[in-house]
Amino acid sequence: MIKDILKDTDTKMTKAVEHVRTELIHIRTGKATTALLDGIKVDYYGTLTPLNQVGNLSTPDIHTIAIQVWDKGAVQSVEKAILNSNMGFNPMTDGQIVRVPIPQLNEERRKEYVKLVKKHGEEGKVAVRNIRRDGIEHVKKAEKQDHVSEDDRKHAETEIQKYTDKHIKDIDQLVQQKEKEIMEV
Repeated sequence: MIKDILKDTDTKMTKAVEHVRTELIHIRTGKATTALLDGIKVDYYGTLTPLNQVGNLSTPDIHTIAIQVWDKGAVQSVEKAILNSNMGFNPMTDGQIVRVPIPQLNEERRKEYVKLVKKHGEEGKVAVRNIRRDGIEHVKKAEKQDHVSEDDRKHAETEIQKYTDKHIKDIDQLVQQKEKEIMEV
């Protein structure tokens, strides 16, 4: 019973850290990465289709994303979808290749992104702490219902706290790393 609670708590905390990681990937750093275009959907013959399903995405250099569109008829739709994404990108078409230059970030924008990174990090830490609280509540219930010993309960609470500390440290490292990427010129 206690092992299940500990495993479940650790799994949920790991998912919270992964969620923070995916949120941070979508934040621009001034360097080209195909993940910047992940949320963009293209009107492909009347169906909203993810951009990576209408062409190959690549980064030929650190300031450009290239999309090799498979269907010539979809090139205009890809360009339009990128323009309408409100991400400040200005795509250029060259035959079936759409190039998206990634503009350098100015100092003010960098600071905004750092605030956003910290916000995502704090949300992740709150989620981990909430999972810790839930895990400890489950352990206390197990003590009352299943006659788990007080020593086992205390040991489980200590383990849950260790998980919490580890996952919060992981989030802090992700945030620190992303801040460094954003502030690099």
